[in-house]
Amino acid sequence: MVGGSDVPGGWRERIRRAGRPVWLWPTLLTLAVASAGIGRAQPWRDELATWSAATRPLPDLARLAATVDATLAPYYLLTHGQVAVLGDSVTALRAPSVLAMAGAAGLTAVLGERLFGVRAGRWGGLLFAVLPSTSRYGQEARPYALATLLAVAATVLLVAALRRPGRGRWAAYAGVVATLGLAHLVALTLLAAHALAVRGAVRRWLLALLPATAVSIPLVLLARGQQSRQLSWVDPARLGDLAGLPGSLTASAVVGGLLVGLAVVGAARPAGDAPSGADALRAVGGAPADAGTPRSAVGGRTAGRTTADRRWGWLMLAAVAAPAALLFAAGLVTAVWVPRYLVFTTPFLCLPAGALLASVRPGPALAVVGLTAVLGVPAQLDLRRTHDWPRSAQVDYRAAARIVAAGQRPGDGVVYGSRDGFLFLDLGLAYHLGDERPRDVLAVRDPRRAGDLRATECAQPARCLAGVDRVWLVVAGNRADPVAALPTAKREALDGFATTDRATVPGITVALLARPR
Repeated sequence: MVGGSDVPGGWRERIRRAGRPVWLWPTLLTLAVASAGIGRAQPWRDELATWSAATRPLPDLARLAATVDATLAPYYLLTHGQVAVLGDSVTALRAPSVLAMAGAAGLTAVLGERLFGVRAGRWGGLLFAVLPSTSRYGQEARPYALATLLAVAATVLLVAALRRPGRGRWAAYAGVVATLGLAHLVALTLLAAHALAVRGAVRRWLLALLPATAVSIPLVLLARGQQSRQLSWVDPARLGDLAGLPGSLTASAVVGGLLVGLAVVGAARPAGDAPSGADALRAVGGAPADAGTPRSAVGGRTAGRTTADRRWGWLMLAAVAAPAALLFAAGLVTAVWVPRYLVFTTPFLCLPAGALLASVRPGPALAVVGLTAVLGVPAQLDLRRTHDWPRSAQVDYRAAARIVAAGQRPGDGVVYGSRDGFLFLDLGLAYHLGDERPRDVLAVRDPRRAGDLRATECAQPARCLAGVDRVWLVVAGNRADPVAALPTAKREALDGFATTDRATVPGITVALLARPR
């Protein structure tokens, strides 16, 4: 039997770390924070689009992908299976995103441990856990959390493949990068930063990108034809947008500013418990596997900083800056500049910041993490009230549905003000009322049959309204006269109706119209 004194120091250190894995606390904290109040904010328009797509039969989902949202088709397919197992409640729709963010937090800590040391990894993972954006997109039935998980996983695997090259490691990296492209095409901009890291392994790295290229090109070609519809709401990129990017990435301007400051200082001054120079060089393929270097006598940590440590600190910042620069440059010429598309880069901001916190005593480091959490409290509370942006522009689908449910009668119909925008008023009522909602009297083809997110309306509204005595009119905004807000054809078709009741909720006006007896 091997006693404690008989175990070599290196093995004692490994056993100690195995008992307290670096990923444990960041993962648990993210689960706790991101799952708190997960069902409180109702699904907003983007999540309603996810629900609409995911609840369609597979042939209808394929038809949708051919018409609009091709880049999201793999995610919709994944969510289709998820809904079949978990159902379509708010919590069920969002739960996988919480798990993905928790996994991203754990892998952030693992990546930090491999590049900068145990303490740096742990602090970086804890910082990521308390960011408002981690909860915001962890409570979102969209692919951002999954893309974040895959982006960190791909980087962990790249470091592993560079440190100890082997077909299995490169194959794993290739598979995760290909999956990253399927989850979120924009996230492939991370490869610009990976290109800076590979140095002597360029050929192997390029070969590993072939699967990602094969699966991404069809999506890109489909997306080009759909862009005018899918991103018609996006404004051209402006230089001033870059100043607000840290706040967009973290869902809080003050938290974003603090995190960027910590990350820049941390990249310039890696933590004192960073890996040895030989370990870091092995991580970038710059030293043989058996290279050694002296360590300090305290817990196996190194004394001082190394050039390789510093290089990885700046490479982590490049993993944020390069995707942002590429998306911004593209946004100058076409409609793609949407800052939340870059949320997958936030773990790479946290790692240099974690390296900085590892260079100070645990008390001050914990205080910084606590301060970050406290500064993010207003944003955390806001996102659990509504996911709409700005927060003051809430669209309360649930309250509108309750009004209709409380007053509807058999035979009632419903008319929507407009189907051209992205508010999806019909999807909101469909989600909250299900089969109990009034008949959509102007729809000649529902979204499933149309292969779209919007129904196709009849060209002659008056004819479609024949035989309907009561109509619920649902329009966007606070309208004193909701009928006046309608397009001409709809307005004229409702001339024979009188408004008997009207109510407004945030973002929506609901009116009951009836034919005079």
